[in-house]
Amino acid sequence: MQNLLLSYYGDDLTGSTDVMEALELGGVPTVLFMRQPDEALLSQFTHCQAIGLAGTSRSETPQWMDTHLRDAFAWLKSRNAEICHYKVCSTFDSSPAIGNIGRAIEIGRSVFRQCSVPLVVGAPQLKRFTAFGHLFAAYREKYFRIDRHPVMSRHPTTPMDESDLLIHLSRQTNLTSGLIDLATLQSASRSEAFDRLVENGNEIVLFDVDSRETQRLAGKEIWRARKPGGYFVVGSSGIEYALLGEWASNRAIRAEPGFLPPGVADRIAVVSGSCSPTTERQIRHALADGFDGIELDPVELVSEASCAAIARAVSAGRASLQAGRSVVLYTALGPAADRGAEIDRQEGARHKLGRGLGELLRELTIEQQLRRVVIAGGDTSSHALGQMGVDALTVRMPLPASPGSPLCVAHSRDKAINGLEIALKGGQVGTDRYFCAIRDGVGG
Repeated sequence: MQNLLLSYYGDDLTGSTDVMEALELGGVPTVLFMRQPDEALLSQFTHCQAIGLAGTSRSETPQWMDTHLRDAFAWLKSRNAEICHYKVCSTFDSSPAIGNIGRAIEIGRSVFRQCSVPLVVGAPQLKRFTAFGHLFAAYREKYFRIDRHPVMSRHPTTPMDESDLLIHLSRQTNLTSGLIDLATLQSASRSEAFDRLVENGNEIVLFDVDSRETQRLAGKEIWRARKPGGYFVVGSSGIEYALLGEWASNRAIRAEPGFLPPGVADRIAVVSGSCSPTTERQIRHALADGFDGIELDPVELVSEASCAAIARAVSAGRASLQAGRSVVLYTALGPAADRGAEIDRQEGARHKLGRGLGELLRELTIEQQLRRVVIAGGDTSSHALGQMGVDALTVRMPLPASPGSPLCVAHSRDKAINGLEIALKGGQVGTDRYFCAIRDGVGG
């Protein structure tokens, strides 16, 4: 695995597959590891030009980051990729206590011994835009400033109540920051402006991105500014989309690959820990299109009775699958069913919930010999997949209608899991027919 263009750490699993999908669509062979791989595992992916580590930092504390992110960044630095990307969600939801992006930047600066860190959040491909430092995001084909977004402004863990990203970051770090705004980015003096911000001591430099053209210009500046030994950058998968144009122009990447549809699966299993209204619509659509639905009690799944709750869920899922029907097992049907306040009374309960969903999905997968499954929920996916025995993921099929949530292939030492097709979906991601599209093996 030589001459890597990019290495990255994803702050949750769905964000990590989002990056992998963007790279693969752009012609960059990519592998995502669930943990730091040994040489035997690495040797299976020597053809890849990009590698990632799937993490959980979006739902972790700064104290956790101090240990785990430092080790992860040090390993990624040792891979000698041109760019090392700390991937955050394009909605930038974070707080001083949970998913602290400022702290992650501090750690990355230290490991890479880098004075200034570029930041790109806007990703038009995902309907995320930044303009004069403020973040905007789509919801049901309408666009909202992030602090007025119907979902993200009310996120149960990290609500976004500030749209100015540098003000938002100032609550998480004392690092100084500057902005390359849209007007500057599109001017002939953008390079001089960027260099001047760095020379003047700005430790974080945010690039506005409101279109594919400004995205391309941001990528050009980041690639120009890279340093030998790896250049640490932070942002959404907008980083990859920004760089792909530059790589294509200097012929660092091959032609865009083709992906053949995998075909219809006779039955699939979905587990969901998401309270999002987007996921609620997807579940309701699936139930109206041949899926059986099994409601799970999230409080029971994190209690001392969790083993019995998982066993009942497996039994119910088995009945549907043995009857030849696909099944979705869910802990909530939209925000009205959110029981987060009850769950949070127990320390570490959200992580335990994700692990429980992963455990029941693994049992159903092996017992019923499933070849395709789905995990819904960003935080859920990270902890659930950890129970599945997966070592690495590669892209099987992108879903252009639902960018950021591709169908992947699992690579595992466990023969029952190796080759499993698995889709990982963030709460806000996907069209209403997402689960049905995965079952049917078509982009949608």
